[in-house]
Amino acid sequence: MSTDQPPPGPPPDDDPFAKRPPEPPQGPPPGPPPPGSPYDDPYPPPPPYGGYGGGYGGTDPLSGMPPLAETGRRVLARLIDWVIIAVPLAIIGIPFDIYDRATVDGDDFQTTWTGGGQLVFQLLTIVAYVTYDTVLTAQRGQTVGKRLMKLRVAMLNDGSTPPMSQSLLRAIVLWLPALICCACLWPLLLLILIMVDKPYKQGLHDKAAKTVVVTVPQ
Repeated sequence: MSTDQPPPGPPPDDDPFAKRPPEPPQGPPPGPPPPGSPYDDPYPPPPPYGGYGGGYGGTDPLSGMPPLAETGRRVLARLIDWVIIAVPLAIIGIPFDIYDRATVDGDDFQTTWTGGGQLVFQLLTIVAYVTYDTVLTAQRGQTVGKRLMKLRVAMLNDGSTPPMSQSLLRAIVLWLPALICCACLWPLLLLILIMVDKPYKQGLHDKAAKTVVVTVPQ
């Protein structure tokens, strides 16, 4: 079970997704209603389910948020984002002789990216992935993949869109190990942690930035 505690503080006023404090109660003054009062309803309607606004300041940070995202949809969103960045990088990599070196020298993928002039291309790749994820997440909580899968990243404490600092931290933890040394193992580790983490389904990148991934209300 995650032990992260969300930072205190009210949500920003300009974020339409942030959970809000509950509205002041409407109705009669405090105290038991007089006999025959129209407010004396023996069958009061149940509280609304879902949406933002319920449970602000409660013990459960997810109270009032949409449901957490399904793991399969998160994986599909990440694959879409990877393709969006990888295809242009594959074209840009031609002048850097990435493919010629791999064919002639027989180097493996990691050695190819870290040798000689390929270091420049590796740095370009890191900047591309981290910038893409950081900027789009900070703007509206959604990369292109998440938008297509109807998901978004939210701050755990209030449901707001992550600020630039948290979005950058999340992107660095998400992409940097995979692009430098652990192209296969790091994404697999993140996936396993998302699947087993309770109750927030957080990978290491979510834990570092104190975020969760939720569905977008329809």
